[in-house]
Amino acid sequence: MESSHITLLGMTPEELLQVTTALDLPPRTARQIARWLYVKHVATLDEMTDLSLAARQRLSERYTVGASAPVEAQRSTDGTVKYLFRTSAGDFVESVYIPDGSRATLCVSSQVGCKMRCAFCMTGRQGFAASLSATDILNQIYSLPERDSLTNVVFMGQGEPFDNTDNVLRSLRVLTEDWGYAWSPKRITVSTVGLMRGLRRFLDESRCHLAVSLHNPFPAEREALMPAERPYPITDVLQLLRQYDFCRRPTRDNRKSEPHQRRLSFEYIVFGGVNDSRRHAEAVVRLLRDFDCRVNLIRFHAIPDTPLHGADEDTMLRFRDYLTHHGIFATIRASRGQDIFAACGLLSTARQQEARLSEQRTH
Repeated sequence: MESSHITLLGMTPEELLQVTTALDLPPRTARQIARWLYVKHVATLDEMTDLSLAARQRLSERYTVGASAPVEAQRSTDGTVKYLFRTSAGDFVESVYIPDGSRATLCVSSQVGCKMRCAFCMTGRQGFAASLSATDILNQIYSLPERDSLTNVVFMGQGEPFDNTDNVLRSLRVLTEDWGYAWSPKRITVSTVGLMRGLRRFLDESRCHLAVSLHNPFPAEREALMPAERPYPITDVLQLLRQYDFCRRPTRDNRKSEPHQRRLSFEYIVFGGVNDSRRHAEAVVRLLRDFDCRVNLIRFHAIPDTPLHGADEDTMLRFRDYLTHHGIFATIRASRGQDIFAACGLLSTARQQEARLSEQRTH
């Protein structure tokens, strides 16, 4: 991809019309380009064969599609595939493709590195490098070899989505609008530690599912795992969510206005001896009893140089059963891709370090 060229992937019909108008092309050309991008998924302008040669030539002088195939893939014995993409700025990000029977989920990244510094996350150790453009977010789907088999996308990869709200919301719009991929918002889940401004915009501007990273119900203990608890307390996050109908548990006197259209879930990695006690389970119930939600209990994928370790299976089951018995729908998420470290940023971290070393050698 030529860095001086502007990428079309991620543009709205209105923006594509501005492009074609500036190039003195017929207005219908914008609709044609949108169809080639979001329905046909072409990789180059030359593939837009119902555009005249002259139109394609004018476009190619200033624009490019923005598609970029993954540069590396690691395949797990369970079918999970971790892909490494190079961004338009030359950084590296990971996406994880997870097939599961008739379902296939892609976990996409929204940033290179992350500012949140969660104790259990390899990406947080990278530090923060950059937020992805909408092109780079969408390219993880657009250029995925298994793209046509996807049933779901989760924004649970590298980075905090609401630290890059504009580009995340733009990518969601492309995925869900009729002129774009035309997916149901129910196919997409966005995860956050709870950045309030971005979260509010997401709740107001999107209909996609929401997942909140909880991991501990006690503020001081949560802060030890997730420093974002200090500026964005989980109690403030919950107070915001109470303002939205789909988050509130329905009662006889309160019928939800949008039943089953959006889902609220809480992510809870279970660490042995850290957040897996009866005391923690009781506190989770107290915290979430007002919400129409589910809790996803997650086995910890170990990362290098951490004292944290996963809880054993019996503890996971007891925790789930306690929540369920007390009215909180809870599931234990199946572990996938452990042999390729699918849940962390080891691959992109290694490539970032290699790139830095190469750059240092050339100077």
